[in-house]
Amino acid sequence: MSLTTSSRKQGENQPDDGASAAKPPRIKIGKSSEESDKKGAHRRVKDVEICVPIVYGTIAFYLGRKASESQSHKWTVYVRGATNEDLGVVIKRVVFQLHPSFNNPTRVVESPPFELSECGWGEFEIGISLFFHNDICDKQLDLFHHLKLYPEDESGPQTTKKPVVVESYNEIVYPDPSENFLARVQNHPAVIVPRMPAGFNLPYPVSIESVNEREKGDTKDHPLSQWFMNFSEADELLKLAAARQQVQAHIVKLRRQLSVMDGPPPLLKQPTGYDYT
Repeated sequence: MSLTTSSRKQGENQPDDGASAAKPPRIKIGKSSEESDKKGAHRRVKDVEICVPIVYGTIAFYLGRKASESQSHKWTVYVRGATNEDLGVVIKRVVFQLHPSFNNPTRVVESPPFELSECGWGEFEIGISLFFHNDICDKQLDLFHHLKLYPEDESGPQTTKKPVVVESYNEIVYPDPSENFLARVQNHPAVIVPRMPAGFNLPYPVSIESVNEREKGDTKDHPLSQWFMNFSEADELLKLAAARQQVQAHIVKLRRQLSVMDGPPPLLKQPTGYDYT
């Protein structure tokens, strides 16, 4: 069984206005089957939700006129943490389904960073399936992303310096997580965990291989990180504050211009003495 979800997209030519601060899309991941819970003895924490913000997308570079027609672009498809932290604490593997014209179109990435790169000339829809660790969920999450190679504005020649970037943001929500899952991620920077009541004790988390290899799993120093978009709430607040400052500065400028156009206010005639009868 699989789950599908919608997402919020941002691209290099999409307007950056107040709509981008709308409530982000969220999808709740169903619990593991009862049989799985019994076998794994996963005790669950009721009325608690764990949230994992993710970003998935593509970055495509034009290789220039010297490249062959069939290999005109190099592109990378990926799934990353919204703050570029390692997702291996949650995601076990990712399967990318490419166009049938590629050799071995079903690509499996078993460890973070969850990405692959290819060369080609055509745009198509990429299937992205996320598989979670056993103590999280036994259902896969299916996402879909359209590979975009050419910019929206095709009036001028395509440059080799600036890539075409299209990313989607989503928040995966896990209700009633297992105790082991909650214990493993409660201090992880890629995961949003609610504050637990005082005196609440969790078991010592069982380590998983990808957590031990966390150093190579994040994308903070990724070669393409300069092109990643920022979906964090702090970034949205900074953008709003900067826009507010620009509006205020524009208002001050207009007031000065209007003051100059109107000229100085007329002076009242000052009395020079007393009138005698």
